[in-house]
Amino acid sequence: MVYDVVIIGGGVIGAAVARALSRFQLSVILIEKEHDLAMGASGANSGIVHAGYDPLPESNKASLCVRGNRLMESLCAELRVPFRRTGSLVVGFSDDDLAVLEELLARGRRNGLSGLEILDQTRLLAREPNLSPQARYALYAPQAGIVCPYTLTIALAENAVQNGVAVQCGTRAAGIERDKGRVSGVVTSRGLIPCRYVVNAAGVWSDEVAGWAGSPSHTIMPYRGEYCLLDKKKGDLVRQVLFPLPGAKTKGILVAPTVSGNILLGPNRSLVQDREDRATTDEGIDEVLTGAKKLVPGIDEKDVITSFAGIRAVSDSGEFVIGPANLKGFINVGGIQSPGLTAAPAIAEMVTDILREEGLKLREKPGFIPHRKGIFNFAAASIEERQSQIARNRLFGEVVCRCETVTAGEIIEAINRPVGAGTLDAVKRRTRGGMGRCQGGFCSFRMAGIISSELGIPVDKITKNGPGSELIRLRM
Repeated sequence: MVYDVVIIGGGVIGAAVARALSRFQLSVILIEKEHDLAMGASGANSGIVHAGYDPLPESNKASLCVRGNRLMESLCAELRVPFRRTGSLVVGFSDDDLAVLEELLARGRRNGLSGLEILDQTRLLAREPNLSPQARYALYAPQAGIVCPYTLTIALAENAVQNGVAVQCGTRAAGIERDKGRVSGVVTSRGLIPCRYVVNAAGVWSDEVAGWAGSPSHTIMPYRGEYCLLDKKKGDLVRQVLFPLPGAKTKGILVAPTVSGNILLGPNRSLVQDREDRATTDEGIDEVLTGAKKLVPGIDEKDVITSFAGIRAVSDSGEFVIGPANLKGFINVGGIQSPGLTAAPAIAEMVTDILREEGLKLREKPGFIPHRKGIFNFAAASIEERQSQIARNRLFGEVVCRCETVTAGEIIEAINRPVGAGTLDAVKRRTRGGMGRCQGGFCSFRMAGIISSELGIPVDKITKNGPGSELIRLRM
């Protein structure tokens, strides 16, 4: 089979492009080298839907961030993805800081935002009582919000599959085939995939993939960002997304609520040599906690239930790199760092327009399904909803993860979704099983048993996140 489009990369950008193209009468396949989606930056970021005051006016980042923000709420409603428009505050501590906030206010207005305002100390502390009493000013942006980045990525891909797109994980791209000056296929670890167009959404590897097409359009500088997550019992510590004043290259260490009821701290920023180095460090976690406490002094490291890190794909220009390459049929979508999550729906629109301009015939698909049915959320359901669901399937009355109240019914559904879970981390991303205070200490083996039963795989072959992370090392 010759596909119309191959999308390389199963992060939020690749998934958003897949979903956008699923509206048309096309054959599309998304490939991902890892064994699940959202395994890179899309699974390890702050989940902030940025308002759009930070990017420089007239830049791709500015226009795509503002457009993506406007699309996000309706998109999440269609896909049954939790989204909250919390608003955000950039906090200042001095008159010098006030001058920076006024610059951001003017920039935001140039980017087309309304409702921005600078709050004085009285109004600021009324909004956020746990904020440092030294805080004197803040830029308030009502458009900002929060979303779960990996839930959004998976939902986009699932809806794309509903509409005919193929998703193939565990498939590493290794080269580009060409014929008469245009794309003819993608070489992968599973063989050649013939195609007419390629969308390069390969994240930290997008520069390498661009090089295969003879288009060294950008160089990726991998920056690691570390995070801490606080227990849900501290979920009311802040109400909005709190930023320090941004630096020249980073928005700084934030304190933010999550859609799941936790509080997130981070990230820091450090350049690394290994693009897969997602390890956390003592120094990095100390830096995150110190930065977060400047905003909210009441943060206690004893409330940290986990830490993690992600790699940001920063281009050498600092801008998003979106556009056709010298090789006909090859489209780059690289350097998508913050606010890339926010911009994803708008980037998908832009890539669709580029493909049309490059000659891809886009005919609307009759019967396109815009809505996705989510997994029943037992923990969030009312007593009546729980009873009704258990009456239909008794496995929804069998709690497996006690910290997050995740049931066997939810885990089984996650395994059998359009892009199903086959590892413990994949189940976790779809159900939150193992994400609570004990971090899977009580439920991991039970979840492994359910995966084994549903997929017919021996339990000693079940992994945390792919080969090499087997839960059981030796069968006795």
